[in-house]
Amino acid sequence: MKRRGRRARDPKVERLAKVQLFSACNQRELSRIAQLAEEIEVPAGRVLIRQGDPGREAFVIRDGRAKATVRGKKSVQLGPGECFGEMALLDAAPRSATVTAESDMRLLVLDSRQFSTLLEDQPNIGRRVLAAVGERVRNAERAQPHH
Repeated sequence: MKRRGRRARDPKVERLAKVQLFSACNQRELSRIAQLAEEIEVPAGRVLIRQGDPGREAFVIRDGRAKATVRGKKSVQLGPGECFGEMALLDAAPRSATVTAESDMRLLVLDSRQFSTLLEDQPNIGRRVLAAVGERVRNAERAQPHH
């Protein structure tokens, strides 16, 4: 049977559309980001990023669960649709947390060099991503207790 006027949905695009970092991007922009994203599988127990290491890529969880820890203490659970390591798309500063796979996982990985090229070609994506990062920083600051 032939579909009329509609293309088959790309699961990568659908996943990226649900990620806060890319939620303001349109369909064409999401498709371009999806083209850059490599899908990988990792086993439970694998350290995905280590606090203090330089960042070179960002990750979107497609399936599975991970735990982010800061200085080995404070931990946050991460699941499908969540993104981590996204600051590496903007700079190569040291990672602020260690993230470990708690289950077998499928991840979408975005390399910072490819992402930089994408931003040069399509500056609107950069503006949308920066706005989302700014929102995340504001939300994190609101969650911190004030002394």
